[in-house]
Amino acid sequence: MPREIATDAAPPPFSAYAQGVEIEAGARQITVAGQVGVTPDGRLAGDARAQHRQAWANVAAILAAGGMGLSDITEIVGIVTGPEGVPLFREERERALGDHRAAATLIVAGLAHPDWTVEIMVRAARA
Repeated sequence: MPREIATDAAPPPFSAYAQGVEIEAGARQITVAGQVGVTPDGRLAGDARAQHRQAWANVAAILAAGGMGLSDITEIVGIVTGPEGVPLFREERERALGDHRAAATLIVAGLAHPDWTVEIMVRAARA
């Protein structure tokens, strides 16, 4: 099980994520490529919230295919297309992960398709 690392010697997280995460030696790891708000049949999920939820559903499906779940996530890299997407990303991350905390980075930048509003890449580990 990944172990959250926290210290007062660095700034606290700005939202619900871990300052650091330790992975046990020998743990099995999965890296999930960036997932966007596109359904398995190739349709764009709709508005920004629907895209965030679909991106998390895609992450969960890939982890499940590898025998892991969202609680095994150790690192998240999120990309949103504008500053207005930051609160939504944080809200949907917390909805998807509940009380689970992973190390996280959030970037505001353009994506490969102009209609996409979010992309989420994760790493997961299980002993």
